[in-house]
Amino acid sequence: MSDQDNPERRDEPDPLEALFGGPVPPELRETLSAMGLGDLDPDQVAQMRSQLEMLMGGGPGGDDGPVNSELARDVARQAVAEEDSSISEGTRRDVEQVVQVATLWIDQVTDLPRPEGAALALSRAEWVERTLPLWERLTAPVAEGLQSAMTAAMEQQLGQLGEEGAPPIPGLPPGMNPAAMMGQMAPMVRRMSASMFGGQVGQAVGTLAGEVLSGTEVGLPILGDESVAILPANVADFAEGLEVDAGELHLYLAVREAARVRLFAGAPWLGPQLLTAVEEYARDIRINTEGIEEAVRHVDPQDPASLQDALGDSLFSNDHSPAQQAALTRLETLLALVEGWVDVVAAQAVGPHLPHAEALAEAVRRRRATGGPAERTFASLVGLELRPRRLRDAANLWAALESRHGRDARDEAWGHPDVAPTGADLDDPLGFVERHGALTEGLTVTDEDIERLLSDGEGSGPEGRRDT
Repeated sequence: MSDQDNPERRDEPDPLEALFGGPVPPELRETLSAMGLGDLDPDQVAQMRSQLEMLMGGGPGGDDGPVNSELARDVARQAVAEEDSSISEGTRRDVEQVVQVATLWIDQVTDLPRPEGAALALSRAEWVERTLPLWERLTAPVAEGLQSAMTAAMEQQLGQLGEEGAPPIPGLPPGMNPAAMMGQMAPMVRRMSASMFGGQVGQAVGTLAGEVLSGTEVGLPILGDESVAILPANVADFAEGLEVDAGELHLYLAVREAARVRLFAGAPWLGPQLLTAVEEYARDIRINTEGIEEAVRHVDPQDPASLQDALGDSLFSNDHSPAQQAALTRLETLLALVEGWVDVVAAQAVGPHLPHAEALAEAVRRRRATGGPAERTFASLVGLELRPRRLRDAANLWAALESRHGRDARDEAWGHPDVAPTGADLDDPLGFVERHGALTEGLTVTDEDIERLLSDGEGSGPEGRRDT
């Protein structure tokens, strides 16, 4: 029974007519009622009309970008506010000391230079503030696709209403034809999309802030500098489920974080390539328009979280384009190589010092295997599972390279993207070790080579030399 058939509500204004300021066509009424808009009370109608008018005219916080940054920040901070607390000076000093020890241990197992950043103890809110700009950058291509999909869906719906079928919209002149109405509503659709995705980003980043243990645990250089950052509150939560000494855990995680930051600093091409791969994947994302329309039909407009959940389940198409597949392959390879290198280096660094090093390593492996926080975040924002699937192969490759040619060769393989291992090398790690050794020998410059280069005469090289 509809609200207008209910004797107790028969004398109340029709919510849909009150919302749109006039009669609503039957087809549109059916759709809106299925979304629950027919059950709004007068206060909710007034609030929604105000929101629509604000979206039409911009106003404070109106964000013309694909992601509403202000909303994303507010939602993320609200998500961490209840269980977050400021970091005491004592805790900050403890983290600095732990990172200092971790750095000394790493110095013994790699010659990559120390990063220049400081040791940071971050609260969840501080982590949100430092990383949110990068999350917005990585998700902007998806948000732009969502804007285009929503605009196309709105154009289709207005076209189906006919010249006289469109109801009045708050903020627009009455009697406007669908084409003109679409031109006026386009900014509103963009702002609605930016707000929807801004809320999605904020919720995901806020959730991640409550789980991530260190600055680069997600596998990407998301802090934008060479700081070694630890989130003490999250580390403490993680330690509760482990039967190991909390001090050992802090040291082990600090070693992993410091090693990863040192790698990103020592191989300056690596971080940009990882971020570019994510952006290239996101840029070619396909929005599941039919899924969005179906989700919106069944969402409860009085429960914003249900809209976020619906978008998360229905936003992306499962089909990968060739460009996406290439970006995904490159991303998974680089992530595996980074984490494999960190595994090898961290094991060597902590082995002489931590009696439960293997148990700690196993705890980290289980955390990754069950799908870490980064994987869930990227799945909801970019439709991407951020998982180093070939981690074991990568660790074996680095260990074999070091065993055959020494740790210098292990680290020098990061010197340039053209000499770094590829996905094919993960299939044949021993072959890569052999090729790397031959390449290194071929690149060795001797005194005789220098004399030949300085020689002015042609053909002065050894017999059989050929110009290339």
